[in-house]
Amino acid sequence: METLIEVNKKDVNGIFIFAFNGELDETNADKTFKSIYDQIGDFDWKNIIFNLAGLKYLNSKSIGYIADVFSNIEDADGKMVISNCSDWVKDILELVGITTIIPTVDTEEEAIKSI
Repeated sequence: METLIEVNKKDVNGIFIFAFNGELDETNADKTFKSIYDQIGDFDWKNIIFNLAGLKYLNSKSIGYIADVFSNIEDADGKMVISNCSDWVKDILELVGITTIIPTVDTEEEAIKSI
């Protein structure tokens, strides 16, 4: 059975903001990130924010996908920021070193300003 995850995309002044709500795990990571890749399209000059306010769990595969999206964005001269992490999610991202690679801020507003 697939774990529930909802990802809503909005466009704010040319910045794609993906808001996650639920859990990312083995049952839904591939499908979820395929949809995100499809919505981004080509990565050229794209600016992306992952708002993780509603994310309750993420596994290592999901972290790998987040790193891959960042790598593609960076290679295509775009910017990516992570915002609104719960303490638990932020601890996990810090533990694996993602926060030293991908800019991470407290609020979506800060993320928009940083881009």
